[in-house]
Amino acid sequence: MGSWQSSSQRRAWRPYIEASLLLETRLDEDLRAAVGLSLRDYNVLLVLSEGPEHRLRMGDLAARMVFSPSRLTYQVKAMEQRGWVLRQPSREDKRVNYAVLTASGLETLRAAYHHHVETVQRLFTDDLDEHELEVLARVFTRLRARLHGPCEQSGEASPPPALTEAPGEHGG
Repeated sequence: MGSWQSSSQRRAWRPYIEASLLLETRLDEDLRAAVGLSLRDYNVLLVLSEGPEHRLRMGDLAARMVFSPSRLTYQVKAMEQRGWVLRQPSREDKRVNYAVLTASGLETLRAAYHHHVETVQRLFTDDLDEHELEVLARVFTRLRARLHGPCEQSGEASPPPALTEAPGEHGG
C-alpha cells in the first residue's frame, strides 16, 4: 500500500470532507435566512414526518439523527419552545418518551421543503449527471449502511407523504 499523501484515498477524502462541510454550512445558513430553521431543525422535522403518526421514540430519533441522547433532548426542548414538537411519555413504559411532530411543526416543514430542495439542487445535484448521481447514491448508501447499520429508507428522493399533502390534511 502506498503512502497516504499520494494515495487515491487521500485524493478522494480531502475534497469530500471539505466540500461536505461547506455544503452543510451553506444549507444551514440558507435555511436560517429563508425560513428561520437550522439544518438540524429541518432534519428532525423531516424524520418525524416520516415516522408512524409523526412520532418516534426519543432513542430511535437520536439514532436516526446521529445525536447523543443529551444532544437530542436539548434539540427537542428548543423545538418544543417553538411549538414544532412535543415530548410525550409512553403509556406502556414510563421510561420511554416520544418526540411528536405538531401541526405547527408540519406546517413549518412544508413551508421550508420546496425552498430547501431547490437549494440542494442548486448547490449539489444540478452540476451532476445521472451516472454521477447513481454512483454517489450507491457509494453513500453503502457507507451509511456500514457506519450505521441497515437503513429503513430506500434512499429515493421523493418527498415523504406528509410533504405532498395540502396544508391542513392530517390535522396539519
